Amino acid sequence: MTTLPLSPDELLTTTRTVRKRLDLTRPVPIDLVRESIEVALQAPSGSNKQGWHWLIVTDPAQRAAIGHLYQEVGELYFASGGSAAGQFTDDPARAKVQQRVGDSARWLAEHIAEVPVLVIPCIEAASLPAGNQAGLWGSLLPAAWSYCLAARARGLGTAWTSFTLAREPQLAEILGLPDNVRHGVLLPTAYYTGETFKPAARQPVDDVLHLDRW
Repeated sequence: MTTLPLSPDELLTTTRTVRKRLDLTRPVPIDLVRESIEVALQAPSGSNKQGWHWLIVTDPAQRAAIGHLYQEVGELYFASGGSAAGQFTDDPARAKVQQRVGDSARWLAEHIAEVPVLVIPCIEAASLPAGNQAGLWGSLLPAAWSYCLAARARGLGTAWTSFTLAREPQLAEILGLPDNVRHGVLLPTAYYTGETFKPAARQPVDDVLHLDRW
């Protein structure tokens, strides 16, 4: 398929988390999802093991079961002081942005089962490392983000979500995951509405850049 005419910098800075603008009514061709996963498989993998697996969930019953788990965790999250909407309350400008993020996250939780495609990247892991797990997840999450970029280039929107990580055993049962396979993220995927994606406000680079030492 012909991809959108985006420069590398445009693709990287306009691939945003899409929630309210996901089109819940328009079917998504599985071929586009497969193409995006094929691109994702070019991501780095520790020792070139390529131990990733990708579940594409379109069955309404499966999506409903996953949505139930997602909403359970979402209710706990939204009631906590750690939700997006509860952050930076002492900064009026940033608090306004956080409130919008919180509202859209709540909307997605309410409609997650209606998103036409749920993509769930997984990785083989007999057990989780007791110490630093960066080596394990570093062999999956870059590929998951590459999927988001590839989907964006094909006119699809995605959202990076982690609520289901709090219900990992239950999700594994729904999906029939083997004991040695764990999921790392859930990526709702759909066509999006509107064409106004733009870079988001971020901290100045000099506030977070350190040269040689902290």
